[in-house]
Amino acid sequence: MSHKYKVKQMVRLKQPGISDARLSSASVYEVVRLMPADQTGELSYRIKSGAVERAVRESEIRVA
Repeated sequence: MSHKYKVKQMVRLKQPGISDARLSSASVYEVVRLMPADQTGELSYRIKSGAVERAVRESEIRVA
């Protein structure tokens, strides 16, 4: 299984959470690291916007 997104690619969250509302629901994140699949087999990523860095599953992001 290969990652859909690449390091340095810009992405957005499909459904921003409550904490993301403070930043803006339209925040653009940069993929900073490709992570292995989680226990369900879904690939994940580390993404960053400004000082905020977080881990997300591939199904949670889309192309910016």
